[in-house]
Amino acid sequence: QVQLVESGGGLVQAGGSLRLSCAASTRTFSIYTMGWFRQAPGKEREFVAGITWGFGNRYYAESVKGRFTISRDNAKSTVYLQMNSLKPEDTATYYCAARRSDTVITTTAAQDYWGQGTQVTVSS
Repeated sequence: QVQLVESGGGLVQAGGSLRLSCAASTRTFSIYTMGWFRQAPGKEREFVAGITWGFGNRYYAESVKGRFTISRDNAKSTVYLQMNSLKPEDTATYYCAARRSDTVITTTAAQDYWGQGTQVTVSS
């Protein structure tokens, strides 16, 4: 069992930045592909970014490319999401997910573990 705990959410004005962190309670963090998803009120949870455990390949949703950066620190069992140039449409609860594989899969059903989520609100 892997527990994921997100932090770093908050309220920010449009154009601002936030960095989310997700700490994993596992000694085998390095073998999990990590991802960030988000869910806005009334909408389905959607893929935002993912990073593999092997070569650290990164994948992004089109809506965040060029603005968000995912990274990981295997020594700290932590994955990060740096969010720049935030827009009101980025407002959502952001979830960290782990998948025991070296492949980024963007569907929610493919993830093995989830965090509890952290709220990000971007005001216009």
